Amino acid sequence: MKFSCLLATLVVPALVFSQEVTDTIQSTGNYQATVRAYEQYRAIGDVPAAINYVSRNDLNRFSNTSIVPALNATAGVRMEERSPGSYRLNIRGSSLRSPFGVRNVKVYYNDIPFTDPGGHTYLNQLGFYNIQSLEVIKGPGSSLYGAGTGGVMLINNDASLRQAGVIVDQVVGSFGTSNTNININFGSDRHRSMVNYQHQQSDGYRQHSAMRRDVLSWEATSHLSAKDKLTATFLYGDLFYQTPGALTRAEYEANPAMARPAVGFIPGSADVGASIRQRTFLAGASYRHLFNERWQSTTSLYGAFTGLENPTIRNYGRANEPHVGGRSSVTYSNTFGVTKLSWQAGAELQQGFTTIRIYDNRGGRPDTLRSDDEINNLAYFLFSQLNLEHNRWNFSLGASYNQQQLRLIHLTPLPYRQSNINFNNKLAPRLAVLYKIKPTVSLYTSLSRGFSPPTTAELYPTGSISNPNLQAEEGWNYDIGLKGNVYSPRLFVDVNAFYFRLQNTIVQRRDAAGGDYFENAGSTRQRGLEAQAWYQLFPRSATFAPSRLWMNYTYYHFRYKDFKQVTNDFSGNRLPGVAPHTVGAGADISLKKGFYTNLTYQFVDDIPLNDANSAIAESFHLLTARFGFRRSIEGRYTIDVFAGGDNLLNMRYSLGNDINGFGGRFFNAAPARNYFAGVSVGVLKRQQ
Repeated sequence: MKFSCLLATLVVPALVFSQEVTDTIQSTGNYQATVRAYEQYRAIGDVPAAINYVSRNDLNRFSNTSIVPALNATAGVRMEERSPGSYRLNIRGSSLRSPFGVRNVKVYYNDIPFTDPGGHTYLNQLGFYNIQSLEVIKGPGSSLYGAGTGGVMLINNDASLRQAGVIVDQVVGSFGTSNTNININFGSDRHRSMVNYQHQQSDGYRQHSAMRRDVLSWEATSHLSAKDKLTATFLYGDLFYQTPGALTRAEYEANPAMARPAVGFIPGSADVGASIRQRTFLAGASYRHLFNERWQSTTSLYGAFTGLENPTIRNYGRANEPHVGGRSSVTYSNTFGVTKLSWQAGAELQQGFTTIRIYDNRGGRPDTLRSDDEINNLAYFLFSQLNLEHNRWNFSLGASYNQQQLRLIHLTPLPYRQSNINFNNKLAPRLAVLYKIKPTVSLYTSLSRGFSPPTTAELYPTGSISNPNLQAEEGWNYDIGLKGNVYSPRLFVDVNAFYFRLQNTIVQRRDAAGGDYFENAGSTRQRGLEAQAWYQLFPRSATFAPSRLWMNYTYYHFRYKDFKQVTNDFSGNRLPGVAPHTVGAGADISLKKGFYTNLTYQFVDDIPLNDANSAIAESFHLLTARFGFRRSIEGRYTIDVFAGGDNLLNMRYSLGNDINGFGGRFFNAAPARNYFAGVSVGVLKRQQ
């Protein structure tokens, strides 16, 4: 099917049928969903920024085992899973900087920085049931969230937002998939605690791709007084997954489920036990105090530790990554007639103490020590933001000053070396203006500067070529958008266009054994259009509960502006890893008797896989369906029984390509047609 025909068949109906996503008010549109982005705490339609809000209803549209499909169902976000447990995430961009993991995206979990001071986020340590909702801020969030060009994600898992009681969930599926969750929420309205344990496992849909994850968490909220609120978070995650490795096109077409085989003197993934073992501990608390009706302060402190073992084809890496940090801010707000003024200022600081040891890999076990390095990483920034509302106008002006200091100590092999690297950025400002065309329709624009120093993993990638001379990325982003209930309270539309000029773009390279290294690649120009729409169905039906149709479309024109590598000139080429067109559409239909259906469709266009644009991952279409029965009895007992399927068209596609893979090793096959079923049973405390 030609893309133009596909787009016509989807866009035209979507302009007539589209709907909203919110947990609380499904009858008035997504304009009413309250978000925290830029510390606004207001309806999403009133915030002058491009924001995707993913609610618990959105997450529950799929199999309840992963957040990947829910994020990919929103415009401007691409989350990849190269094998079960191996996540990559990018917002308005490609995976140039992410051979694996989440980099250049700042993530907060319950007000606590979840991204470590080295710039890496172990998002795969969170289980599906650790997330109630999340917000994706697209474009540089430099004014409040510090260095970064790849956007911000705010994850919420607040114990006080759930009803007290016990809920048990069980999901099973193809490829030996199983996900068990036990949630216990107890306490009073003033003091609430939530304990959650999740065990997930899978045999994997490729050879050598098994996964196991255990997550134990405790969230607590305590209203100490009318002016004081304390929240606490504890999380321990133990994750293991095998890494099957990327395939050449010939291998991918012959048997996409195979693991990377041995070639010549280079062994295969299974031969060396290629895998990841992560153990992460996080403990933190956030305290909010109201001095009076105009002044308040919020302070968050945390400590975290990650232990990582990574046997690969080329070596065996072991890393210990303890780090501590905190964030504190003060907010002033006042009203002068019809004018509202608010001002916020604060600081965030993180200190990491990383040790990395590389050994020879002998059949999946560490052998002779090859290198021993220590990295002390201090990252901090100061921020300030001023908001002014007057009649229909909303002005926001913010800026941050960022600094990162690294001390690198090389112990083995001799000689001993020590070096210091500082990344100092200029002031990173953000200016945004919003105008309300009518009470539920807003037109906004923003200008922001992003600054993103290389992560620790990019300066010293495990077992490959280090490049301490990497420079920080930086660039300017321009946004303009319109969002709101345009023609009807039942129709919500969010359309945004942007232009991002990026200098010193960091790109990934791979060597023959699959090791990654990084270098700066000149400048890029990134232009895009993102559109989303939702339409509520059956608002007054005696048969149907609130239901919706939804659709989104993304267009990206991303190009290297000036990039020469030795004798190769890639200027003007498409950025690898970016699909020019993506489309998502779906229907969420519910009956008042409890039966429901979720149908989701996604189209992803061709994706270039290398700088030369000589290798392409073909476009694909995905269809997912979930059918179930959900009921609450007397407000105390809940049940949800469901079943469904993913990739029902049985497409062959790669979700998580290795960009610029050496020897044409680009492809990590995604699951073929597969099925799932689950049940959730709850006994809740009767509400007063």
